[in-house]
Amino acid sequence: MMNYKKYKKFETVKLTDRTWPDNEITKAPIWCSVDLRDGNQALITPMNIEEKIEMFQMLVDMGFKEIEVGFPSSSQIEYDFLRALIDRQLIPDDVIVQVLTQAREHLIRRTFESLKGLKKAIVHIYNSTSVLQRDVVFGMDKEQIKQIAVEGTRLVKSLTSEFDGEVILEYSPESFTGTEMDYAVEICDAVMDEWEATDNKKVIINLPSTVEMNTPNVYADQIEYCCRNFKNRNRVIVSVHPHNDRGCGVASAELALLAGADRVEGTLFGNGERTGNVDIINVAMNMFTHGIDPKLNMSDMNAIKGVYERVTKMEVEPRHPYAGQLVFTAFSGSHQDAINKGMRAYHERNTGTWEVPYLPIDPADLNRQYEPIVRINSQSGKGGVAFVMDTTYGFRLPKAMQQDFSKCIQKITEAEGEITPERIYQAFDDEYLKKETPYAFVRYRIEDHHDTTNENPIKVEITLMDHGHEKTIVGHGNGPIDSVKNALDQNGYIETELIDYQEHALASGSSAKAAAYVQLKESASGICEFGAGVDPNINIASIKAIFSAMNRIDEKMKK
Repeated sequence: MMNYKKYKKFETVKLTDRTWPDNEITKAPIWCSVDLRDGNQALITPMNIEEKIEMFQMLVDMGFKEIEVGFPSSSQIEYDFLRALIDRQLIPDDVIVQVLTQAREHLIRRTFESLKGLKKAIVHIYNSTSVLQRDVVFGMDKEQIKQIAVEGTRLVKSLTSEFDGEVILEYSPESFTGTEMDYAVEICDAVMDEWEATDNKKVIINLPSTVEMNTPNVYADQIEYCCRNFKNRNRVIVSVHPHNDRGCGVASAELALLAGADRVEGTLFGNGERTGNVDIINVAMNMFTHGIDPKLNMSDMNAIKGVYERVTKMEVEPRHPYAGQLVFTAFSGSHQDAINKGMRAYHERNTGTWEVPYLPIDPADLNRQYEPIVRINSQSGKGGVAFVMDTTYGFRLPKAMQQDFSKCIQKITEAEGEITPERIYQAFDDEYLKKETPYAFVRYRIEDHHDTTNENPIKVEITLMDHGHEKTIVGHGNGPIDSVKNALDQNGYIETELIDYQEHALASGSSAKAAAYVQLKESASGICEFGAGVDPNINIASIKAIFSAMNRIDEKMKK
């Protein structure tokens, strides 16, 4: 057995009158990307300057207005990257760059050196405040830890007076989730007092789950507690920086927003130390699917993913929400059937509101294609096969024919595994469209005698190949299909009953082809088979479908 008694729960705050469960997310928060700092430091091979610039420009294009660009006092490459952004004038006027530094004098001074030439910047200072870190890392008491934060703030304030641009202060009580909440409030208020924060001179107070230590509801309680107990809530922009150690980063961010947070720091696709930061794309897309403007442009998800994978050397997991290769893919037969019916209803009803089973978002909104939504393997059913034939090739198979064709595909997948849409079409072509033995249609001539009293006014002359020999037969009926069937019945061929007939156009325009589907039942044995035909002329498509069905009956009778 695993020794679970080795671990204990960290007790933080008991908020019995919490209000966040009754709240709703109604607007996007302030987003701050930390891909270039927190994300970059977690890479096996950190980005070089040009890769960082490519990432920065993509973040700008996506709509981020606050971007943490690094820790310029920690290394030369971090310093040089910020200088490259400034010197090459790559920072748009409406984007604020953020720089991180520990609340230590020489690091803060070096940070300000890197900022020269900026009109506006967020200077983000931090020191660790948790019970554990105070004990085993710093060996300091609460007052000493608080003094580090206050003195760091004082130095930033002093250097700001000498700086040509505007500085916004951000302070993080690092390891916040392991800190007593009353002490977290105390140290944050001390920082804001030292900064002389007001309603018009706000401080960003970032409350990170540096290590995710509890369930998301506890994090929400912590955020609500702080929002309630700061001296003046109006002088604070409450920011959260959730990590994902327990796999709950997205939930923690969303519940923190319910609890009063104004701002979210995170990364694309959740990159970061250990299990990563909160995935901003995930949180933003969750809002989008609820009809909320996320204030970020994610309309070309594959392009975003491409840049991310190239510069970070990381891969987006195939089932990563919204972006993974397989997230819009269904293998299950029942899921495929529901998606197929849902897509048809969506297009037929034309309400403008997306409602399709198993697809919480229209893949087209992310520039994702419909083709891979349904993938066919041995677990798939008729709905999936029908979906592929419809969306990829335009064939709207009759319901009973879907079942018939899916049996053919089932045999193939059991032998070959997952198959492509091309392989499915090839099977359809072989099984129906190219079924031309022993009987193959050659040509026809039709005469319409509706001006007579004849109850079968349509005369059809059919030329066919019968076991390799060309023959011509004649039939009469009340329409082209009936006439052809009668010609076959009355000239010694398989006698059948027409069970079903459907047709539709495969494409629009003058060069459109028609598809016809026929189900025939052999009169003596009762064998029923489908046939299909395609041709620009609907009559020819229908005749080909009859021959296809007749050949499939002949094949079945010989078994």
